[in-house]
Amino acid sequence: MNVIETGIPGLLILEPRVFGDSRGYFFEAFNRKAFTDAVGEVDFVQDNESRSSYGVVRGLHFQKGEWAQAKLVRVVEGRVLDVAVDLRPGSPTYGRHASVELTGENHRQLFIPRGFAHGFSVLSETAVFQYKCDNYYHPEAEGAVAWDDPDLAIDWRIPADRVLLSAKDRNHPLLREL
Repeated sequence: MNVIETGIPGLLILEPRVFGDSRGYFFEAFNRKAFTDAVGEVDFVQDNESRSSYGVVRGLHFQKGEWAQAKLVRVVEGRVLDVAVDLRPGSPTYGRHASVELTGENHRQLFIPRGFAHGFSVLSETAVFQYKCDNYYHPEAEGAVAWDDPDLAIDWRIPADRVLLSAKDRNHPLLREL
């Protein structure tokens, strides 16, 4: 596995070794030993999957306190722009974000440590998105930052008039309001 640093400590792009031939391809999407050697010990307890269409922006979500979650995210089909924002108190990169294009073809994964807000935009007609979490979802611990926070200035690579949001994602506070 190739590990690529994002410029934000702990936030890592992981590229698995892909074996391809005329029949297709094979790769290990997750190998606990290889992951632990590259990232450290993380005990994933839940796998999630979503399917979305072009223009959907999901995020920027996080879980607070004891319910915080580390995530390992990837795209099985399609293309997304995946974004993580550092919300770790005292972090020298607090408020900074990194983005990476994840596709069903590049097989890249993004490891997002606890203490980050996370979101993605769908760049293809549809996308199937999967992720592992190291803590269970707890609705009372939900937090979020506005996807269009001007201080973050995230380029979601979707024209504003084509962005599709859930009702919930339309009304999140700005980072400076948290």
